[in-house]
Amino acid sequence: MEISEFKALLKPVTDLVSSVAIDAGLNRELNRRFPPGGDVFDAIEKACRQAITAGWMCANGNEKARWGRVIEPGADTGGLSVDVVQLTDLVGRHHGHPEGEVCMIMPITPEAKFDGLPRGWMVFEPGTGHRPTVSDGQALILYMLPDGKIDFTEET
Repeated sequence: MEISEFKALLKPVTDLVSSVAIDAGLNRELNRRFPPGGDVFDAIEKACRQAITAGWMCANGNEKARWGRVIEPGADTGGLSVDVVQLTDLVGRHHGHPEGEVCMIMPITPEAKFDGLPRGWMVFEPGTGHRPTVSDGQALILYMLPDGKIDFTEET
């Protein structure tokens, strides 16, 4: 899969995320329109796994934490950047979300959770922050940031 195909696959999601407030309502709408096990969610998850195998996604890091920016913010994503991380039983670096963050949680280990949640969507409202945590195994997290904005508040 090429990056242009991946971008097209994400378009229904980036169109929604970029058109509404990043809040609990968006979280509900993402789970309604693009539920885990649904066609769109499953296609994106499959594409992420294929892209990692192909070497153009999650190309940085080590076996506990791999990452990479897949799409820079632009008009075709409604101003959202798209990053994907692959984490294994890890508590990450604290960061803040000046304009919010929208995460798609894709466990590799079936029991794996991201910030305590299983497969699905998690929305962090503007002004929030956290230490991204994957427990009980390994997971992929695709996250979208308005204008690519993220504030790291801790050094590694």
